Amino acid sequence: MKKLVTVVGAASYTFVADHERFTFSASSLMSAPDRDIPIAVDWAIGNMTCEESQKDPTTFACQKNTYCNNSDNNPGYRCTCLEGYRGNPYLSPGCTEVNECEDHNNNPCAGICINTNGSFSCACPKGSHGDGTKNGTRCTRDTEQFPLITVTLGIGLGFLFIIIASSWIHLIYKKRKSLKQREQYFRQNGGSLLKRQLILNEGGVETSKIFTAKELKSATSNYDESLVLGRGGFGTVYKGTLSDGRVVAIKKSKVVDHTQNEQFINEVVILTQVNHRNVVKLLGCCLEVEAPLLVYEYVPNGTLFQHLHSGREVPSISWESRLKIAVETASALTYLHSAASIPIIHRDVKSANILLDENYIAKVADFGASRLIPLDQTELATVVQGTRGYMDPEYFNTSQLTEKSDVYSFGVVLLELLTGKQPLFEERPGELRNLAAYFLSSMGEHRLFQFLEARVVKEATKEQVVAVADLAKRCLNWMGDRRPTMKQVTSELESLRGAENGAWTCQPNHETRLVSPTEPKDLYTAQLLHSSFSVDSGQYSLGAGITQPR
Repeated sequence: MKKLVTVVGAASYTFVADHERFTFSASSLMSAPDRDIPIAVDWAIGNMTCEESQKDPTTFACQKNTYCNNSDNNPGYRCTCLEGYRGNPYLSPGCTEVNECEDHNNNPCAGICINTNGSFSCACPKGSHGDGTKNGTRCTRDTEQFPLITVTLGIGLGFLFIIIASSWIHLIYKKRKSLKQREQYFRQNGGSLLKRQLILNEGGVETSKIFTAKELKSATSNYDESLVLGRGGFGTVYKGTLSDGRVVAIKKSKVVDHTQNEQFINEVVILTQVNHRNVVKLLGCCLEVEAPLLVYEYVPNGTLFQHLHSGREVPSISWESRLKIAVETASALTYLHSAASIPIIHRDVKSANILLDENYIAKVADFGASRLIPLDQTELATVVQGTRGYMDPEYFNTSQLTEKSDVYSFGVVLLELLTGKQPLFEERPGELRNLAAYFLSSMGEHRLFQFLEARVVKEATKEQVVAVADLAKRCLNWMGDRRPTMKQVTSELESLRGAENGAWTCQPNHETRLVSPTEPKDLYTAQLLHSSFSVDSGQYSLGAGITQPR
């Protein structure tokens, strides 16, 4: 309740005071009070409640962003701005939103102030904690807490960087080491000499190539075992596909004698120029590895050895094909001995080194043991190399290599074509026999036709068999100077193959006949039957297991 107080004295004054908070006394007559006089004004708009007044928007006094309160003591209502808004709630446009963050110095936040619709929020910067308000816990830096996540992440990234950097350095080192190793092998294997030779020999440049180790590794899928075509004493042969799509045979040698680099390079240059349809073409080589790799043309139909000794009941090669293969092989050897720019002695002629293409055309391969013979020499002293059963006994005993050594080996191949037997075979378990010695014994004892393969007996004429047998016998003569040349062998085989209806004309001074039982065997046969010599660090008896007829 309010009361009106009028004080009369030297001066008169009147004021309104809240009766509950102001007490009148005599001193009030002397002078005006020296303190604030509390006063309370209780008023309201209209005589209706908020709910009733809001029904008529045209007379409702509260503006935008306000709320309505009913008067407690009197009829009517009052308007108030919403929290976070200010202004006159009774005048348009009403109350407006207060941006507490607008004053950066006096906003309520100690940290980051974020204005919201009708309010605000406070937040602490990264690296600190608290409610962010000036009247609250404010913001405190996280100095007392160990930054575990940050440190862990930093250490992890550091280790990752070290691993990546180490791997990169290791790869660079390995690559440089590999490059130096390839360069060393290239020089060690005579690469510089080969380059000079190819530059001097323009024809060689056109027909040969120096392959990189990477090229051949890719061509063979890193020398996959499934691509192995064959293995021999000098190395392994792989089937490969070059980047241009050519299929090749890649020979990976086991060892190489670096003291013979100049001779090896000269032979590579010569062999790349060999151009004969019955000689496997040497396409090039790779010198970036410890033992040089040789790249040859690929011949798809296997070796003569595989076809003759496949173990099948009926051999796959007819007599006509055998005769053709004999002519083609002899022709290739003739070319190497006499038509090449420098005579070449193969030194390892055998059925496993005679390849057959899809049309059964023969191609002489594998010159791993071959030697070039200077034009002013007819024989060459070498370390004895060859294959048991095919090796020239004269060459073995004297170490003097001549063209006639290939003639002897070819004579053994002729025996394989006639008999279907391997150079060393077992007629009975435990009895290792030498084909050449056994053949000569059979001829001397009139048992030649018993010794031949059934298909040969069926398809060949007697005259053909006798003629080829006689030629083989002469090729197998113990003394090299008594053997025919490969040119003579080729001529006789071509004449024999060209004869019609089995007719055959003997070459002069080479009468074909069988030795009678009472006629003594020739010196060569006797020597074969009673001699032995060492091959591949083991004793090998040519006459082993041969018995005399009763």
